[in-house]
Amino acid sequence: MRLGLNVGYWGLGGDSSQDLALVQEAERLGYSVVWVAEAYGSDAVTVLTWIAAQTSTIDVGSAILQIPARTPTMTAMTAATLDSLSGGRFRLGLGVSGPQVSEGWHGVRFAKPLARTREYVDIVRLALARERVEYHGATYELPLPDGPGKALHLMLHPTREDLPLYLAAIGPRNLELAGEIADGWLPVFFAPAHADQLLDRVAAGRAKAGRDLDGFDVAATVPLVVGDDATACADPVRGYAALYVGGMGSREQNFYNALAGRMGFEDAAATVQELYLAREYDAAAAAVPVEFIDGTSLLGPVERIADRMVEFAEAGVTTLSVAPYGATHEERVAALRGAAEALDRSGTAGA
Repeated sequence: MRLGLNVGYWGLGGDSSQDLALVQEAERLGYSVVWVAEAYGSDAVTVLTWIAAQTSTIDVGSAILQIPARTPTMTAMTAATLDSLSGGRFRLGLGVSGPQVSEGWHGVRFAKPLARTREYVDIVRLALARERVEYHGATYELPLPDGPGKALHLMLHPTREDLPLYLAAIGPRNLELAGEIADGWLPVFFAPAHADQLLDRVAAGRAKAGRDLDGFDVAATVPLVVGDDATACADPVRGYAALYVGGMGSREQNFYNALAGRMGFEDAAATVQELYLAREYDAAAAAVPVEFIDGTSLLGPVERIADRMVEFAEAGVTTLSVAPYGATHEERVAALRGAAEALDRSGTAGA
């Protein structure tokens, strides 16, 4: 198992220079990849380019680039360019986002997300292979019929022919699709105790494509809080958990809320959502069960975190991407170092 760093949405902490310093410390410590997210604030591409220009060995990955935000050929152009500029260090993570962002921010209908994702990935791979892009799908038609357009191929030669492509997936059918068409999976709220039911779906998708899980990267993002008291370490994560379980979606359609329910927290998840949608944010955070946070995070002293890393590795995680919490930049750096020490203690490094 390798370590990664997920810096999330760029700029929300207020000091981008400190976030860059955190990335550079992760590189010094031997972390394998840094992931950047996007929603409706900073875009991931600009940030990844900035990071790539100021690092030399750590991979840079999108977690995720939003499918409704870009045409598939634009994404292929971006991936090839970032891979070239970074010297072959880019990892392309994709996801459909949610209906609120897709339709409210990008003006793209959320209909048939699985079919759209499959076609999107088909076209991205076609373009990155420098084949002439001719595609006739239910969602995408290239070139457009009865017009002046013609099938083109990517002018730029990508640095790597096998640029890795990841999918963010939560639901069972989406997990199967990730196993079938992607090189890796970007899970959130990954709990080793509930991993079998998730990876079974991924494995079913791999089997459809005639492959197994060997070489497939399960790159889970996990909150990281280092401290003496594991229960107290859960508190900084409460706001993040409440946002996703309670507010990342509508009452009728929240994929993270449904995931928490499938993990056995259905009643608590409903309470968190009710409070969050009523704008009682502190109460929603307080209602998140500590068992849910602990099961999906790395909390406590280094020794306990090392033991938890063994659980994540045994559950099938191959890249453990930490999201360090701390009241100061120095505390976040200390957490990064603690995770690197814990990995060494766990005996799972490179396994």
